[in-house]
Amino acid sequence: MQTRMRPALGLQACSMAVVMYHSSASFPSPVQACIVDLDGTLVNTLGDFGAALNDMLLCIGRAPVTQTQIARLVGKGSEHLIQSVLALQGVPPAPGADRAYRLYQSAYQRINGSHSEVYPGVVEGLQGLRGLGLPLACLTNKPLGFAQALLQAKGLNAYFLHVFGGDSFARKKPDPLPLLETCRALGTLPANTLMVGDSSNDAAAARAAGCPVVLMTYGYNHGEPVSGVDADGLADAMAELPARLHMAQAVASADASKESLT
Repeated sequence: MQTRMRPALGLQACSMAVVMYHSSASFPSPVQACIVDLDGTLVNTLGDFGAALNDMLLCIGRAPVTQTQIARLVGKGSEHLIQSVLALQGVPPAPGADRAYRLYQSAYQRINGSHSEVYPGVVEGLQGLRGLGLPLACLTNKPLGFAQALLQAKGLNAYFLHVFGGDSFARKKPDPLPLLETCRALGTLPANTLMVGDSSNDAAAARAAGCPVVLMTYGYNHGEPVSGVDADGLADAMAELPARLHMAQAVASADASKESLT
C-alpha cells in the first residue's frame, strides 16, 4: 500500500531518499542524480498537442479532438499519438498515417511552446535539486529537437546536464533502455538515480531499469488516476522534492551513524 511521506516523525530508517514509498520497499542506495520527464511533469503541453493535432486533422478533413481525449493518448511518442488519434477518426493506418505524421510534425514545429505552460513549483524544484548537488537529465518520448526547443523556450534547459528524446535511443519508455542509457550518461547506477515522471509509462520504465520512481499527481497518466500506479512515491508539486529528499537522506545518515556505534 502506498502512503504519503509526512515531513518528519515516524520515518522508517531508509538509506535512500524518496518523497513517499511503499512500506515493503527496500532501497539500498542514496539518490545521486535525477531523470525528469517533460510532458505532464515539467510542462503542461496539452495545448500544443491540441493545436498541432487539430491542424493536421483539419488538413486531412477530419474532426478535431479534445484535450481530454489527447490526455489519454500522450506519453508514448509522436508515432503512437498520431496513430491513436487517427484510429479515433477511423483513418486507415497507411498510407494516411504517413501524410498525417508529416503534417503533424510541421504543425508542431511551428507552435512548439506557444500553447504550453510550466507547472507551478517546477522551477523551484529544479533549483532545489540542483542545490542538493544532484545532476539532472530530462528524458522524454517527445522527439529530441522538439524537447530541446521547448525547454529552451520555457527557460528550463540550463537545469539539465543531458536531454534525451524519443528518437535518441533504439526504443522508447516504457522500455528500460532510455533510462539505462541516461544513467550511463549521468555516470550513476540505476539504483542511485531517481526517475521523476507523471505516468505508468515512466513508472514501468523505472521499474524495469531498476530506478526508484516518484510521480507527480498533476500529470496526464493516460487519463487514469496516478494513485493506482506502482511507484515509490507521489508528489503534488516538484517544489516538494528537494526538502523531502534532504530530510530523508538526513534521517538515513543519522540511522547509519547509530548503527556504526552499535
